[in-house]
Amino acid sequence: RREQARLKASVVEEDTEEWQKDAHFTGLERVGGVDLSYVKGDDSRACASLVVLSFPALEVLYQDCRMVAVSAPYVAGFLAFREVPFLVEAVQRLQREEPQLQPQVLLVDGNGLLHPRGFGTACHLGVLTDLPCIGVAKNLLQVDGLVRDELHREQVRSLQRSGETFPLTGASGKVLGTVLRSYNNSSKPLYVSVGHRVSLGTAVRLVRACCRFRIPEPIRQADIRSREYLRK
Repeated sequence: RREQARLKASVVEEDTEEWQKDAHFTGLERVGGVDLSYVKGDDSRACASLVVLSFPALEVLYQDCRMVAVSAPYVAGFLAFREVPFLVEAVQRLQREEPQLQPQVLLVDGNGLLHPRGFGTACHLGVLTDLPCIGVAKNLLQVDGLVRDELHREQVRSLQRSGETFPLTGASGKVLGTVLRSYNNSSKPLYVSVGHRVSLGTAVRLVRACCRFRIPEPIRQADIRSREYLRK
């Protein structure tokens, strides 16, 4: 908790890059995605995957899949301590070996500020790499009074078309994230939250711009490739 609080002090919740301020993201050329896939039945062995895609074409420019030995236990609210070190290593490898392919923003399969202590995996990775980071979760993390009750389900049902959203406002009155319908053919939404060096509005626009299907392409490709690596 102390370490989370110390690192949280460095989180920047607004846009810091010129491309973020442009309606069409002019100047954004590379978007990264990260994922960890575990060996079935063995939560100590996983494949850590980092991909970099071109933007706006969303074609894979770079991929790095490595087997890693996960030693930190899983504790709810502290997942980042288990997974982020491997993702930081992957980013650092890329910076050393192919610096021209460094992503200008990272999409993370997980939460950012939408977290019991306002410091999820996307914040943790963002602060340690100092890259803009966005949390993209498939399920609602129930914090600060947010619950998957009938009212929430009704709001989700009200999202009829791709790009429609509603804010996630906690009991504290703070907007912790945005619920986004990312794909016309899927009624399951995404839960987008700020990780680091990006505003919530920009995060939502970018996630939507990266979606060919429900899951944004950088995360989808990182997941596909890590699972493929495990199969091999």
